[in-house]
Amino acid sequence: MRDHRQSRLRETSRDQGANQTGVRAHNERLVLSLIRRHVSLPKAEIARRSGLSPQTVSVIIRVLEADDLLVRGTRIRGKIGQPSVPMSLNPDGAFSIGLKIGRRSAELILLDFTGNIREQRDLQYDAPHVPDLLAFIRTGIADLIDSLSPTLRKRLIGIGFGEPFELWSWFDPLGGSKTEMEAWRNLDLDEELRGLGGLPVLTENDATAACSAENIFGQGRQFADYIYLFIGYFAGGGVVLDHSVHRGPTGNAGALGSMLMPPQTADGPDRQLIECASLFVLEAMIAEVADTVPNMASDHDAWDRYPDQVEAWLAMTASNLARAAATACAVVDFEAVIIDGSLPAAVRARLLARVRDEIESLGVRGITLPEVIEGTIGHEARVLGAASLPFFSRYLLS
Repeated sequence: MRDHRQSRLRETSRDQGANQTGVRAHNERLVLSLIRRHVSLPKAEIARRSGLSPQTVSVIIRVLEADDLLVRGTRIRGKIGQPSVPMSLNPDGAFSIGLKIGRRSAELILLDFTGNIREQRDLQYDAPHVPDLLAFIRTGIADLIDSLSPTLRKRLIGIGFGEPFELWSWFDPLGGSKTEMEAWRNLDLDEELRGLGGLPVLTENDATAACSAENIFGQGRQFADYIYLFIGYFAGGGVVLDHSVHRGPTGNAGALGSMLMPPQTADGPDRQLIECASLFVLEAMIAEVADTVPNMASDHDAWDRYPDQVEAWLAMTASNLARAAATACAVVDFEAVIIDGSLPAAVRARLLARVRDEIESLGVRGITLPEVIEGTIGHEARVLGAASLPFFSRYLLS
């Protein structure tokens, strides 16, 4: 299993192949990755974009077709030369299971090779309780595997797992007991998952997984360098450089939730972004006026029931997101900041408009401010990114 902390190939190197026999596996991954990014490509276009010879591309296409990873499209007739045949990923070519464990919910999905969710299971809770979650995971994974025919079951290649690192350290804001959170410290969930079907398990930070999903399936495909912010129960993020998610030597790159923000009052302590741009902050504000606090990530109707608290939270969150984005751009010349989260679409749009206004009002000199872009995947970004990990481990270049 490749460690999730290892750096991945950059776009500048992965988009150029070589014709030597010794790099066949790399070239097969390159062809699959180009087709994935562009949905479908004819052989001539694959050769042009990859730098591989037409003969090498033809050999690779035959191998990938024989492995049921590619399918042929309808011939396209042009004015000159032979008609071209676009090649696409075979949705049934491979499958993976994605698991996301968060502070308020857990999700399981069965993902096909083109990124479509075939089956989905979820569990909501006030705080993550180990026995209940293990029961959900065992039953859910068995159900997902059973949903595939015996033939397709053989194409299930792994489990991608996304969770907040050191979940046990957040027992206070979660409202769970210290004993429950300590149970997470002693749990080897990777080993537990490997015992369910004998599949390889790849692990990723949940916010980084969300960033990967945006980079693969969302708006991120149009930008080479950007920062990504995901607003969930706790805020988190990721960094993309040269079209690849950058993790750093210890996996901490893009830990934007840990970025220091100004104190709330003149004599108060500095805060982290996670403390002033997260849904748990909004729920704490609602708790001051309501007997029962809704789960704002899943109860989208609740956003209309507490307009004053939502308004105050939006103002605070937008101000701090804008400051975080401007600060990050003083270090790396990012083209864009993409913001997504477990928010209703209308609320996300309001937040983006405020961030754009706030970032323009900061009066930052000496840098070009990034374009502020709305993410498109939403709540499922974390589990979708987790589920894509086995595909990149085995077949694709990230």
